[in-house]
Amino acid sequence: MNVFTHFREAIDALLNELSASGDLPADLDTKNIAVEPPRDASHGDIATNVALVLSKQAQRKPRDIADMVAPKLEALETVESVEIAGPGFINMRLSASFWQAQVKTILDAGVNYGASTMGGGEKVNVEYVSANPTGPMHVGHVRGAVFGDALANLLLKAGYDVTKEYYINDAGSQIDTLARSAHLRYQEAFGRDIGEIPEGLYPGDYLVPVGHMLKEKYGEEYLDADESEWLAQFKVDASSAMMDLIRDDLKALGVEHDVFFSERSLHESGRIPEAVQVLRDRGHIYEGVLEPPKGKKPEDWEEREQTLFRATDFGDDVDRPLQKSSGEFTYFAADIAYHHDKYVRGYKQMIDVLGADHGGYVKRMQAAVKALSEDGELDVRLCQMVKLFRDGEPFKMSKRSGNFITLREVVDEVGCDVTRFIMLTRKNDAHLDFDFKKVMEQSKDNPVFYVQYAHARICSVLGKGKDAFADLDITDASLAGADLARLSDENELAMIRQCAAWPRLLESAAEAHEPHRIAFFLYDLASEFHTFWNKGNDNPGLRFIIEDDKALTRARMALVRAVALVIASGLGVLGVTPMEEMR
Repeated sequence: MNVFTHFREAIDALLNELSASGDLPADLDTKNIAVEPPRDASHGDIATNVALVLSKQAQRKPRDIADMVAPKLEALETVESVEIAGPGFINMRLSASFWQAQVKTILDAGVNYGASTMGGGEKVNVEYVSANPTGPMHVGHVRGAVFGDALANLLLKAGYDVTKEYYINDAGSQIDTLARSAHLRYQEAFGRDIGEIPEGLYPGDYLVPVGHMLKEKYGEEYLDADESEWLAQFKVDASSAMMDLIRDDLKALGVEHDVFFSERSLHESGRIPEAVQVLRDRGHIYEGVLEPPKGKKPEDWEEREQTLFRATDFGDDVDRPLQKSSGEFTYFAADIAYHHDKYVRGYKQMIDVLGADHGGYVKRMQAAVKALSEDGELDVRLCQMVKLFRDGEPFKMSKRSGNFITLREVVDEVGCDVTRFIMLTRKNDAHLDFDFKKVMEQSKDNPVFYVQYAHARICSVLGKGKDAFADLDITDASLAGADLARLSDENELAMIRQCAAWPRLLESAAEAHEPHRIAFFLYDLASEFHTFWNKGNDNPGLRFIIEDDKALTRARMALVRAVALVIASGLGVLGVTPMEEMR
């Protein structure tokens, strides 16, 4: 249950009563009423601006409306007290019994606690990674891969119908370069000395196995053949081999896509001119001459008529060319066709996760999506680079790839869980430092350890509770029947409040497309648990297991199990394993 949605519904109900009695006008617009935690926790559990929002419509002072609403809220069984603050804010303090009941709610729901129907099954396409299929994943792809995957998981849990998509850039000149590089390794597989890899080709030894694969597949057929005979086939074979490598790297990071969409298919199917024609039919294309680029004018600049998209009509800075002088379509035209294809497939909501160097791409693609449809929406999330450190010093790992640090090297050293969690400890557009030593530390300063340790500690507590009381049933169904009224200590109630904030946090994070909020929430919840644990060391009465009080022990087993379920629910969104024991 989302506590704040629950009380928003209660406020709607009492407003209907006040309208029916004539104390307030009918047909009030209530969409801007907020029900949320107060900025200062000392003011209570829930705050609402209902009186301020309705003041103008009702032609009443906010305080007068608050005076009408507050008594009705205080009459609710679950509300302990109500206070009107400032110009008309209403703060509520909820009863201990209300918070205690949330433990049973969590135990009944299990790891599905927090799942929402907010998305209403709306289809959302999340496209992320989309690295050129010319080699293994490098460290620069890690953050976007984790962010995109966690965002997709978050939207799925919030009730959206999510597709995880990878766009394969397999139609550009880089694929020609890949094929030529693979042909060199093909020659090498026959024992030929290929010398230094020529500049402009891919030097990484990850292409050595590709050369042997081509040898097995074709024998000597293309060893001395003209490039025109093998280039097209080698492009397909080499890019396919690279995609197998990329899929394997992503799987090591816990990332698996639903759809792999080939750019080459756009060119071969004729969908690029089709999408351009859609824009033309809508009146968004014209023949014209662009102004020269700002700053230094390129030597080869020439004023010539081009096919241009009226991007400035939709918020872009300049109009954009769709065809080169040769008649060939621009990369931008292919991108338009790709997003048009998404829209045709039923995705009105599209999210692209890109590197920070794609900042210039955002306005033009959002303009294109607006022009292509009346109800399509594109959100582009840019991920800043990750800087690698060891002991605070910049660090570079081995370069078996030829010219970059691989994703696999990072995952192999610190593990999938650590990599994923740490990548989500900053907002996507903020720089992130990744220190190999610090991310493996077993301390409060290492958030992934701190959260996983909380879950492992809870598993240990449950086991010890079973040891202390042989007949204690620690299944969720049984613990839900514990005497939860025994959970009266303020630290216990603080843990429950934090757990009960999870559904609202999940919805707000999904709405904002910000999965890093989950990592922050989990750290705060883990902190509440560890704080209570430490107080039990000083005060035996606050320990989870009270040997002469089975009822209190059972209630606390229910509480910590609820905390574990919320942690597991959040970690599931991040794609991180909830540990049962730390090694």
